[in-house]
Amino acid sequence: MTLTRRQLLRASGAAGSALALPVLAQAPAGQPIRVGSTLALTGPLSATALTHKLVGEIYVEQLNKRGGLLGRPVQWIVKDDQSKPELARTLYEQLVTSDKVDLLMGPYATGAILSAMGVAQRYNKVLVHHTFGIPSLAKYDMQFPAWALGPDPGNTVSSTLFDMLAASKNPPKTIAIVTSKFPSVHFLSLAGREVAKKRGLKEVLFLEWEFGNRDFGPIAARVKDANPDLVWIGDIGLEGNMLLDAMKKIDYSPPLHFHIYPAPGPMTKAPDADHALALTIFEEHQPFLNQPMAAEFVKTFNERAAAAGLPDTHVEVQAAASYSAWQILEAGVKGANSLDDRKIAEYLRKNKVDTIQGKLRFDGPGNYGDDLMKIKQVQGGTWKVVWPTAFAAPGATLQTR
Repeated sequence: MTLTRRQLLRASGAAGSALALPVLAQAPAGQPIRVGSTLALTGPLSATALTHKLVGEIYVEQLNKRGGLLGRPVQWIVKDDQSKPELARTLYEQLVTSDKVDLLMGPYATGAILSAMGVAQRYNKVLVHHTFGIPSLAKYDMQFPAWALGPDPGNTVSSTLFDMLAASKNPPKTIAIVTSKFPSVHFLSLAGREVAKKRGLKEVLFLEWEFGNRDFGPIAARVKDANPDLVWIGDIGLEGNMLLDAMKKIDYSPPLHFHIYPAPGPMTKAPDADHALALTIFEEHQPFLNQPMAAEFVKTFNERAAAAGLPDTHVEVQAAASYSAWQILEAGVKGANSLDDRKIAEYLRKNKVDTIQGKLRFDGPGNYGDDLMKIKQVQGGTWKVVWPTAFAAPGATLQTR
């Protein structure tokens, strides 16, 4: 489907919820600058992709209130890739050749982004993207990530977790690693397995499941039998919830459990999810809300998500990455003062961009900069960053059973 800005805003219940930002005297005028993308609006990834859709709608509205890009209004064209990377490839071809969009924004999930990246490279288009999980596969020199994993997340992300655990009162000595084969999740889990071995943790179990699996009973039983100090759960979406439910049915609760990309809202509501650990780049608490821009976005997203009936109305890692991607695109166009893709790419490679998750740079391997990943924990039904301590929620420290 192709949505106009007016239709997008209506669909999200935009009326009465505009950002409290000053309207510039000079409103954008002329032909709209068209930004094309796909999202997994249907299929197994749709729940998370709807968050990215809502963020994009808010950002485009906010951007146009600030005067658009180059004095022109911005229009976002979104097509449904149905959670299928091969369909995303076809739709990005259409966006470039048939729809003749001016700019591209990446889709959701690593597989679809890789497909879009191939199309962008064929037509020499900049591709800003928000959730690409395997940096070593990003070979194209005009792709720019908002997912601040750094160029070597296999080591750096895992080390962040194990550094935190090593500093705790009772560091784990044994680990069970159970993981989906979803590409980016599987990649981090295999890397984490190696880092755990180097850190001296004894591996008592390693299991994999196919993405789309719904029967977690046998996996829960194996974990219980292994009785690890720490369970590394390579999950995406509701997989982690389903595994915890399966564990509960056999009267088992792991002492520590770390999740890669869980469904944030459902995880906080799960009866046995208290003390669950996960990755993040942004949460709804200080010091992240020190930035007025971030605080205003959180307020608006909360209102729009509630109006749209989203099950989770909080801004966390997915919404923050999506917002950051739009910030990168805006900064690139304004910095280059042009819609020329090569000029935009040149500007981004040479300049840092302020985002709600921090300053991003694109001068490292594969245009990746620093690893900004942090560890959060469910405490009292909400997510709180606990590591690094400089980003911890006020008064929050790592809790164990």
